Amino acid sequence: MQKIKQIYYNDSGTSFYWRKENEILIDKVQLIFRETGFYFTKQELQLFKSCIEESYSLNSCCDDCELKNQCHKFLLTTPCSQIDLAVTMQELNAVKDLVEGTLFKINLDDYLYGVGMN
Repeated sequence: MQKIKQIYYNDSGTSFYWRKENEILIDKVQLIFRETGFYFTKQELQLFKSCIEESYSLNSCCDDCELKNQCHKFLLTTPCSQIDLAVTMQELNAVKDLVEGTLFKINLDDYLYGVGMN
């Protein structure tokens, strides 16, 4: 028996629900990015998505920089007020894909097994 139910993954991380006693705990999502794990509610995932979008807008002035995709100068805030991440643009793209893919899959499952069921 697996102790997790995977939601989404990419080359930089994964997201999943924990299982406890054969029950999937869907109130929070475990999100692993690089070597960091976050345990977020769906609302906190939405907030993290907003943080990622804000980081893109704050760092758009670096479009002409040769080191844009390699330097670790982009600050990514998280829904955890004590934790910010320093990421490259490539890592920012990867965490964006991870969060958006996770939210898409959660929303799709909510629809298919909730409102969309006849």
